[in-house]
Amino acid sequence: MKQPNESAIKTKGVIKNSLFSKEKHRRKRWESPVAGYLFLSPWLIGFFLLTLYPMLLSLYFSFTNYSLLEAPEWVGLDNYSKMFFSDSMFYKSLYITLLFVVISVPLKLITALMMALFLNQKLKFMSIYTTLIYLPSLIGTSVAVAILWRNLFGQDGLINQLLGILGIEGTNWISNPDSALGTLILLVVWQFGSSMVIFLAGLKQISPELYEAASVDGASKARQFFSITLPLLSPVLLFNLVLQTIGSFQMFTQAFVITKGGPVQSTYMFALYLYERAFAGFQMGYASALAWVLLVIIGIFTALIFLSSKKWVFYEAKGGK
Repeated sequence: MKQPNESAIKTKGVIKNSLFSKEKHRRKRWESPVAGYLFLSPWLIGFFLLTLYPMLLSLYFSFTNYSLLEAPEWVGLDNYSKMFFSDSMFYKSLYITLLFVVISVPLKLITALMMALFLNQKLKFMSIYTTLIYLPSLIGTSVAVAILWRNLFGQDGLINQLLGILGIEGTNWISNPDSALGTLILLVVWQFGSSMVIFLAGLKQISPELYEAASVDGASKARQFFSITLPLLSPVLLFNLVLQTIGSFQMFTQAFVITKGGPVQSTYMFALYLYERAFAGFQMGYASALAWVLLVIIGIFTALIFLSSKKWVFYEAKGGK
């Protein structure tokens, strides 16, 4: 049997060591954190330039008298003092916004959950139904839909025409202080598609075996919903609740286009008040202070939701606690 050549063995060893060295060098190169930061650099640049820097700049402006036309003048806590002790419109707009959040968020989540339960059934053409139901959420925040909504609830709008057929005399829902806020709430509730899709995804994760076992034990549909569906869906409910609460506090487009804060300031949202202070009154410093107060209020409500979640959110991995 022919013995291998010694030079051939050395050559193979050199090649093997060279390949191992290159592989080791390549592994070290890709394990370096620099590569990760390079991939993250577009997001990091956007975060620092378009989010963090404007936030810090607005925090500085909140302690100044700044009109956009002149250099900012440092006034310390004067903006906050004026806001809390001499600005009645601050409290009125905050009250209207809180009322809007407290009513619209539960109604929107209940509607979204009901539609998600319906779409979770095994029916034909369910994908078409899902698309049609989700469509309002895609176009609902547009200016065109806001204008359409204003015409729909106007004196000669479709709503009053339908009521007239039933022999009911309608009113100008947008111009009536008692119903104007209700039309905005109805528009927001109509845009339940995003919450519905999240609920539907959560429902898909619940095992059908749990319902089968409950049915064998004689549990009704209502008992199954409150004992199985709702507890297992509670983390998704928490997620939706936080998202919708934050979004409702920042509601602006609908109030600006449909009612412009009227009639008699019955729909004068906090974000609308902030906008008018900044770009109509040229009080950018005061508007920045309003923005930071709104941020703190949203943070407090979000924290309260998370603190209360210990009592009603069920985590299966933690044994239901």
